[in-house]
Amino acid sequence: MCFEKDHPYKSLRTSIKHNDQEHVYYDVSQIDPKIFSQLPFCLRILLESTVRHCNNVSIENKHVQQILNWQHNTLPSSELPFLPSQVLMHDFSGLPAIIDLAAMRDAAVRLGIDPLTIQPNVPTTLLLDYYNMDADVARKIVRKTTDTNSSTNLECGYELCPFHQEKTVCADAIERNQQLEFERNIEKLQLMKWSAKAFNQISIIPPGMSVCQQLYLEYLSKLILFEQAKDKKITLVYPDTFIGTDTHTTLANGFGVLSYNTGTIEAEAAMFGQPIHIRLASVIIGCRFVGQPHFMSTSIDLISAVMKYLRQMGLDNKYIEFFGSGLNYLTIADRSSMAHLCVEQGALLAYFPLDDLCIKHYARTGQDPSLIDTIRNYLVQAQLFSDNKQHERIVYSDVYEFDLCTVVPSCSGPKRAQDKVSLCSMKSDFRECLTAPSGFKGYNLSVDQLDCSTTISSNEVLKHGSITLAAITSSTNGISHATSLLTTGLLARNALKHSLRISSFTQTYLSPGSGIVTTYLRESGVLTALEQLGFRITGYGCQKCIQNEENNTFKPDIKQIINQDNLITIGMISGARQIQQRHSLAKANYVTSSPLVLAYALAGNVLIDLENETISVDEKTISMRDIWPTRQEIEEIEDELIIKKILHKINERIQTGNPQWNSIRIPSVHTHLQYPWAEYSTYITRPPFFDTAIKQNTLSDTISIENARVLLYLGDQVSTDHISPAGSISRTCPAAKYLTQKGIAPRDYNSFGSRRGNDAVMVRGTFNHVRLNNKLVSKRPSSLLPTSSPSPATTTLYHPTNTEMDIFDASEHYRNAKIPLIVLAGRDYGCGPSRDWVAKGPWMLGVRAVLAESFEPQHRSNLIGMCILPLQFQNGDTCASLNLTGKEIFSIKYNIYNNDKLAMIKLENGKTFSMIARVDTEIERLYMLHGGLLNYVLRQTVNSN
Repeated sequence: MCFEKDHPYKSLRTSIKHNDQEHVYYDVSQIDPKIFSQLPFCLRILLESTVRHCNNVSIENKHVQQILNWQHNTLPSSELPFLPSQVLMHDFSGLPAIIDLAAMRDAAVRLGIDPLTIQPNVPTTLLLDYYNMDADVARKIVRKTTDTNSSTNLECGYELCPFHQEKTVCADAIERNQQLEFERNIEKLQLMKWSAKAFNQISIIPPGMSVCQQLYLEYLSKLILFEQAKDKKITLVYPDTFIGTDTHTTLANGFGVLSYNTGTIEAEAAMFGQPIHIRLASVIIGCRFVGQPHFMSTSIDLISAVMKYLRQMGLDNKYIEFFGSGLNYLTIADRSSMAHLCVEQGALLAYFPLDDLCIKHYARTGQDPSLIDTIRNYLVQAQLFSDNKQHERIVYSDVYEFDLCTVVPSCSGPKRAQDKVSLCSMKSDFRECLTAPSGFKGYNLSVDQLDCSTTISSNEVLKHGSITLAAITSSTNGISHATSLLTTGLLARNALKHSLRISSFTQTYLSPGSGIVTTYLRESGVLTALEQLGFRITGYGCQKCIQNEENNTFKPDIKQIINQDNLITIGMISGARQIQQRHSLAKANYVTSSPLVLAYALAGNVLIDLENETISVDEKTISMRDIWPTRQEIEEIEDELIIKKILHKINERIQTGNPQWNSIRIPSVHTHLQYPWAEYSTYITRPPFFDTAIKQNTLSDTISIENARVLLYLGDQVSTDHISPAGSISRTCPAAKYLTQKGIAPRDYNSFGSRRGNDAVMVRGTFNHVRLNNKLVSKRPSSLLPTSSPSPATTTLYHPTNTEMDIFDASEHYRNAKIPLIVLAGRDYGCGPSRDWVAKGPWMLGVRAVLAESFEPQHRSNLIGMCILPLQFQNGDTCASLNLTGKEIFSIKYNIYNNDKLAMIKLENGKTFSMIARVDTEIERLYMLHGGLLNYVLRQTVNSN
């Protein structure tokens, strides 16, 4: 549509030439230059996308005006059609989409059409990154031991652990675990690999490559994209945007790539060039960063402070856009974390506009310099490049200012994680804690107990406040933030140069969150410095957060002194857990950043002002400012080591795959244009969504549901968790009965997540939630139920015989009797994260309409996608006010093109009332006319060939 001669906005096409290359872009600033100059950058990206995809059917001129006039929206948010440039799917959510694609090819063949015509319109990437991989095999470090005869045991035949560079048992643990996962998921992986060969626009990132968070930022995000017309005479350039079915998709907003998290049905729609509906906020907050953070503060301090500030300002149903000179002190990882966390905590979008740092970061990933120049040139010409001059004219609903100078390093403790103490207050606060009454902030020492101390050596004194435990654990040095650990390592290196050491009474631990952390510590040369100070890698995971026998690691004489003098010594831990109860000898425990753990260990005591006081070494005084690594020093190492080298390795691995993935045999796509479904499979089956699809039919404007019965009568806030199958498969549920009939033993039932490619299993798990409150069934005390009985929450009333039975079994009886079904519900029906089976499951149960007081917007869209009519009570009506019991027989009529959008409901007793049909847009009317989104796409594809 972007290249069509009759495009509604073809007059906005503007030629741009750079380095002898000519491109075309839609100059949306021409629509209204004054209004455009005032638009936040996130809306400029949305406006460009809306204009480029405008077709006067699914995306119209009114949607362009909706963006331009965003401040005049009366509701907190309104729905806007949006077609992304990329679609991203995780393996669990992507599997149903691939199955639907394969089933669509079968339907095309049945309708006499070449199956190759079934192709996605939008590039789609599936990430097979094994969120649920089990650790069947563990790598273990083997150390040399000496027996009673003083002879050393030999360690022949062991391989080196690539992270520790020490001999291990099961050095190939990663490969062996992956092999087991391949065996468990072979059917899914075969289908995925076949799809990458069979469909032009689908690409697969094999298992074991990297976590999705890193791939979003450094592998998939392109900043801008280039698209050629079919005649190759025009190359269009436009900003990269994407939607994803993984919650971490919104990380890319910190990289200037507009992104939204969505459900599988919406992702399928986007794959075929159908817009999804996003929520456009009527309140857009500008957050200006000024100043610079404290030299000892870390990313964790910064992110925590900003998020606390924004929560206090309020995030719900708002867009947040960040700008200001202070952005120069934020890394891409910092920005991405904030963008993601804002959405997690209620914001509709949190966006960092494209600027110098985004381009610089993209250049680090090995991009051609000429491409980088082209990107910058386009962004500047299209007025999509953020700078201070641009922001002077932008109009926000309100502007919050956050001063980075207020971000100071801090510790949490000494007993509870919620008791936060700034670095400058640590000395005075701990002194007060010593004499304060016993409690969360007190140890009740008398004045004459304060001076207790014991000389350990000529320059070591053990006393109140001494650091007896310094543990750098996984919780704050995870995968995406290398800065904190690099800062710690460089601080250790600088400390050694000034002859600083850690006291002999301080127990030190380093347990990184992953092997890749060890890799970049070792390759940057700082691991040796950490080891020389006593921080040797002791294991992976939350090592010192959870270990119970911590007292055994203290030297006996240190234990005796601490107990004898009742010393309040300190445990400094960089994890996220407070561990006072697990370190009784370190009676005061503080959670802080990794660099501060090391800094306090070097100082030896918390009774020091780290920022202003000095440490005496060999008749010299050393300040933390003298040894703290500079931001530039850290960034240089990150650029050269982490981003360039490690990312390059990841890119190579994605291209080459791994032995297990490469060894998977799949049907030839040349001889199998359709997927060869295995009849015996209980994991992958062809769904029934296209079984009744026909090439041509007379479409009726009226939806008529005659003599429907109520399958479920529900209350308020029925969430997607209540509807969608999830978790393990209970031995008493209909899905278990089905699997047993197929010869599957209970130990092999697995989970609904693993079997989401089998529609027969999934439909039997729909609404199968123990906390679902169905008002049609009696509430029996669970203690009186036999263990083999189904929960009342998973049963319903079969009205013709007045019998309670499993929801699926009741639906089958209704299906055999050709009786359509409806669901009655209260407010916020379908709240929670979007999931594909939240709509597919009810459709397969025979549900044709949902009558509710209100709908979660995304779920309303999902229902229409499966041709389930969403009806909303009007004028304050509810099920209770209309005296509905759920036992009535309903007849529903709705003309799709009625201007008043009202559906008429008639009960068998003659009572009638009307409800609002929430079919809100023209494209949604087309979906309902054609039997849902998937059938509409199939028919459009078939009839165009």
